[in-house]
Amino acid sequence: MASHTNDSDEGFEPIISNRLAIKLVSALAGLVLIAGLITTAGHWLGQRMASGGHTESAEVFDIAIGSDIVSVPANMIRLAEQRASGKASGLNLYLTWPEMQGYSAAERGRFDTPDTSNDLIFVELSEATMSRDMSGRFEPIYQRLLSGDSTDFGHGLTLHHLKADSGYGDEVLLSAHRPGKPDYVVRCLLPQRGQEASSADCQRDIHAGNGLSILYRFSSKRLAEWDHIDAAIGAFVANRLTGQKSDNP
Repeated sequence: MASHTNDSDEGFEPIISNRLAIKLVSALAGLVLIAGLITTAGHWLGQRMASGGHTESAEVFDIAIGSDIVSVPANMIRLAEQRASGKASGLNLYLTWPEMQGYSAAERGRFDTPDTSNDLIFVELSEATMSRDMSGRFEPIYQRLLSGDSTDFGHGLTLHHLKADSGYGDEVLLSAHRPGKPDYVVRCLLPQRGQEASSADCQRDIHAGNGLSILYRFSSKRLAEWDHIDAAIGAFVANRLTGQKSDNP
């Protein structure tokens, strides 16, 4: 029997056309690109998470707050969005104590546990809204809010309790006499028996420059060093004030 040949077999197109092959290659290239971007982004995010938003950069930014300009390196600025020169309503810093330095990989452990570290000082710079700092407010304001007898706290400090309706909750006031200077005054939320002190349960504000308010927080475990901390904060800010802000562009 004569074999039958289907002449139409010769006209079959390949299973994968050139057009489809190009689309597949393009899609594969796109997937490779996306994978590369994900890997890069993952590496960046991993580093970001590992550093907790900190930076070791020593790049100095000139930041204008009200009528004052402060020059601060990036690794001392706590919030990433504030690491830029220009005008700002405020600036959040964190510093090691007693070194008064910014973040570094070697000190990462201190910065990664800011809520429990006793070796950090947190500083907030802003334009002063009151004419008096905390020391200046002691007599005209705080003394009227005191309740009961004052007691010796040690380290040259006197402890004052505040009235329940003063608006300060469970905070207490501590003061110290300083010859030739206004009394030192600080507010603290002291830990109760069996509790641990936090890294920022004491706060004090001072003035500097042309109208700068410096609010700083530290652990009540450091109250024995109150005079050294206060002097260090004042000197730190004074050394970084670069002059008065100009209204000219």
